[in-house]
This record gives sequence, C-alpha cells and structure tokens, in this order.
Amino acid sequence: MRRECRRPSRSRRRRDQRGSAVIELTWLGILLLVPVVYVVLAVFEVQRGAFGVTSASRVAARAYALAPTHEEGLRAAEAAAELALTDQGVDRPLTVDVRCSAPGGAGDARRTGVAVCREPGAVITVVVGTSTELPFMPEVLGGGTPTFALESTHAVPYGQFREAAP
Repeated sequence: MRRECRRPSRSRRRRDQRGSAVIELTWLGILLLVPVVYVVLAVFEVQRGAFGVTSASRVAARAYALAPTHEEGLRAAEAAAELALTDQGVDRPLTVDVRCSAPGGAGDARRTGVAVCREPGAVITVVVGTSTELPFMPEVLGGGTPTFALESTHAVPYGQFREAAP
C-alpha cells in the first residue's frame, strides 16, 4: 500500500494568513503611536513654559519701568511675572533679576546698578527664569522628575525725555 503525502492546497495556505497583516499593522501602529504622542505632549509642555517665561519677562520689565521706586518696581515686577506664568499654567518657582545700564556712547564706560535705573535714557533689563517638568515622568526612573530650565530676557528703555528720579 502506498501512502500519499498531501500538501495543503494553495487556497488553504492563503486562508491561514488572512487577518495577520491587520493584527501586525495594529500592533506596529500602537508601538509607534505611543512614543510620538509622548514627544508631542512634552514639546507642548515646554513650549507653554517658554511662552509663559517670555511674557513674564516682558510684563515684569514694563511693571518695573512704570513703578516710582526701585523697591516698588521689584515687587511689581515679581507680581507681574508670577501672574503671567500662572496665566500660562506654569506654577513653578521663578527668579526675577533686574539690571540697569546708564546711557552713554561707545567711548563711555557703562555704569550699572540700581542708582542708574531711574536716569533718563537708562536701559532696564529684566531676566526671568523658571523650569518646567516633563509630563508623565515618574521619579522612579531617576533622581527626580526631569525638568527644562527656561529663561527669558527683556529690555525696556526708561525714557529719554523722562525726569530723573530724586
């Protein structure tokens, strides 16, 4: 007696592979989509912080320039910067640094400090710094949640035709 070895027909082999491409494509899509979505969320978070710190430095410089004294200017600048960051949803600690430079030509040595902030033509420079956390990053992966340091500088002229403060 002779035994015949049967091979599966071509139609049967094709049926065995049906649906596997859809499953492979689904898993591949999920595996690629999750990291892409995370990167987009992280970029949006950092961009939100960058917008916040930029607007904070701008409003802090304007608030300082409009204040009558240095002390009131510092308080107004910090309050304005904090409000601008809060408007963008950034509630991290911030630093506000105010620097002033006196007017002068290229040959003059520039004077700096609080005393020159209220001179006509002085330039008030405010630097605001803060940080933003990356979303969904647990502290288990490292010493702490990864953060991006953000800093912005804005310069405002005191005004060429303003009266010097006493």
